Amino acid sequence: MRKHILSVCTLLALVLVLGSCGAQRKTSTGGASTSTGTQGPSASQWRSGLKGKWVLNSVDREDIPAAYTIKNIFDEAPVDCFVGSVWNLPGGNYRGSITFNTSGTLCADGAVRTIVWSVFDDKSGAQHPQFQFKKIYSGEKASNVTSGYRLNLSYSDGQSLVMRMPIPLDNGTGYLVLNFTKAVD
Repeated sequence: MRKHILSVCTLLALVLVLGSCGAQRKTSTGGASTSTGTQGPSASQWRSGLKGKWVLNSVDREDIPAAYTIKNIFDEAPVDCFVGSVWNLPGGNYRGSITFNTSGTLCADGAVRTIVWSVFDDKSGAQHPQFQFKKIYSGEKASNVTSGYRLNLSYSDGQSLVMRMPIPLDNGTGYLVLNFTKAVD
């Protein structure tokens, strides 16, 4: 009887140890959510977690002085035009889109921008995986487009997503924090 109890206790301890070794999510500041020193989810884990439709609910400023003006983002439109946009990030060939849903002076309500997206994986380990995309205009091939954009992947739980866009400043770097929620199909 003692051997059975000892075996069950050993098995339970093994399950607890192995269960605590799962991938850790990053916090909104980009670091790992625990103090174990791990780097957080891998690029492939981020890639599979990003697939789907996401609604950009808000854009916050982090470490950007209030007097600093950001005229547009992604060489496209003012920040306010992106709030409410739907980012379609399907799997497969990673050809997606951004659909604008805000009307205004410089906003194009209903406009759709075709993108090709992926997750950049810095093999050296110096950076966490980053979301990257490039805009594809009518008649262009993705392979011919040489410029694009990278955002730091900060957090995702399957229903919400946070990405941080670095903004170079005179005294360092600030961030635009893009807060998404999963769109209901």
